[in-house]
Amino acid sequence: MKNNRYALPMLLALVIVILAGVVGYVSVGKDNGASDLDSLPNYTEVEGKIVVDGLKYEKQPHLGISTATVKVIEFADFKCPACKKWTDQYLDRFIKEYVDTGKVEFFFMNFAFIDRDSYLAASAGEAIYKQSNEKFWEYVHKMYANQGDESKIWATEKYILNFVKKNIDGIDYDQFKTDLKNQTFMYDVKEDFKIAGSFGVNGTPQFMVNGVLQKDSSYESLTAAIDAKLAEASN
Repeated sequence: MKNNRYALPMLLALVIVILAGVVGYVSVGKDNGASDLDSLPNYTEVEGKIVVDGLKYEKQPHLGISTATVKVIEFADFKCPACKKWTDQYLDRFIKEYVDTGKVEFFFMNFAFIDRDSYLAASAGEAIYKQSNEKFWEYVHKMYANQGDESKIWATEKYILNFVKKNIDGIDYDQFKTDLKNQTFMYDVKEDFKIAGSFGVNGTPQFMVNGVLQKDSSYESLTAAIDAKLAEASN
């Protein structure tokens, strides 16, 4: 009887402790989530007037020689599954067949539209590009190789900082960290978005061949358009 007398109060106390722990865990989780979301950029907060006055090839990451007959731009979003698929299946082949042969100069242009972490992933790419064009393309390959769920916020500041630290060597990491946290290159990301939109880009990946936006993003259509431009130039 004596033991039973204390059993209920002790059980109630245990339940209260467990509930307190659960509430505390949920609260911390929410705080961390809110912090991640708060650090994500927003196009409406980007300062500076953007003037859409044509394509700015000289500002974009690129591969190939500047004297190539054909200039190709890929418009892409690092959260886009179709962009990942194109990169995984065709980019290296495209570089070998068209870029390394001197036929094409290839450019990457942000069209970050899927979510706010798309903007941040694009901003990170710009920060790396400003240090090294070569390292930017390494970022492209590895970012797509580690792409998260399109429907979820995954490319947070914390994720990108850890990702770059572990995967991208040969850059000034402290400078990169400062640029990412300060969203130093968000203007460039928004400028890309505005310019791309003015040319009719409305999704990713999309391609432009010598200033002409292609109707579809298949490898066959892209290379056919390039071959046609090369044939014109040779006549």
